[in-house]
Amino acid sequence: QVRLVESGGGLVQPGGSLRISCEASGIRFSLHAAAWYRQAPGKERELVASITNIGSTNYADSVKGRFTISRDNAKNTVYLQMNILKPEDTAVYYCRLSYYSTAHWGQGTQVTVSS
Repeated sequence: QVRLVESGGGLVQPGGSLRISCEASGIRFSLHAAAWYRQAPGKERELVASITNIGSTNYADSVKGRFTISRDNAKNTVYLQMNILKPEDTAVYYCRLSYYSTAHWGQGTQVTVSS
């Protein structure tokens, strides 16, 4: 059974940093591309960052230079390091693993940026 568990979300002040994680089980993690999406209240889910199975990364313009996606295949985990956080980064963050036409989602972790 495939399971993705996100962790590390929380409340942080503007300008602060946070690292969220997504640990996978029941899956050949190293074969999968990974991505972080987010969904703010009243808005559609949007792609934040992605990383291929060989480590190539891509970022939404709104987070370039502030967020870094990485993966540790030995730990079956993908990370999102978020720096210089802004109130508009507030959202539920979801991880997604994909292999060809198959995709798996985590349950999401809340990130709130507020003073």
